[in-house]
Amino acid sequence: MIQFDKVTKKYGDKVALDELTLKIKSGAIFGFLGHNGAGKSTTLKSLVSIIEPTSGTITVDGLDLATQRHAVKEKIAYVPDIPDIFMQLTANEYWSLIIAAYSLDAEAVAARRQELLDLFEMAAHQYETLASFSHGMRQKTIIIGALLPDPDIWVLDEPLQGLDPQAAFDLKEMMKAHAAKGKTVIFSTHVLDTAQQLCDELAILKQGEMIYNGSVADLLAAHPQESLETIYLQMVGRQSAEGHLVADLNGEQHE
Repeated sequence: MIQFDKVTKKYGDKVALDELTLKIKSGAIFGFLGHNGAGKSTTLKSLVSIIEPTSGTITVDGLDLATQRHAVKEKIAYVPDIPDIFMQLTANEYWSLIIAAYSLDAEAVAARRQELLDLFEMAAHQYETLASFSHGMRQKTIIIGALLPDPDIWVLDEPLQGLDPQAAFDLKEMMKAHAAKGKTVIFSTHVLDTAQQLCDELAILKQGEMIYNGSVADLLAAHPQESLETIYLQMVGRQSAEGHLVADLNGEQHE
């Protein structure tokens, strides 16, 4: 189980995350929804130790992230929201780096490595640099690296962005299978249909504050005959209506 207890992140006077408190159970797919700047990536980057929270605590399977950081990081695979990292490396060199970072035996993970390469159709491109790849191919490279160690917790920040339909389908199936084994998948998305399709539970963030935490089923049951999109826009305080302010999921405003 993962627990956030009053986790806050400030940048000067700006509050990016405001006393986030929630629990994420093992064996579930947990989604974060919210406009750009709502606090989704801040939450995930705090969990994977890229960002240091200003205050509050994060525990993973009883381990305090602040004092047992290395042990927690060994439990987590992470896909960032922007895959433009280690651009000078070839895909194969990047995966070798991940194998070394997790202290894996290259021979022991060879079969899983080949399975992932075949699944995401990257075998023919493994000796090309990330700099030469399209956004989607970089995304596939980073996803393969994250899933290669197969740790208990997958943390995926906008993982489907840029993927072709087949790769997106395959990743969603892998997410379901991982959770079915009693492990944990945490991901953020702007695509409400994806959240409705995949999530056992979700959190909706608005300007750094959590305004909903629960199951998709309970949320829909509380608003019968309304779509998740309509419910979401109502909860964040804006919805499409003639003569009213309209906001899309990127937080852009239109009259």
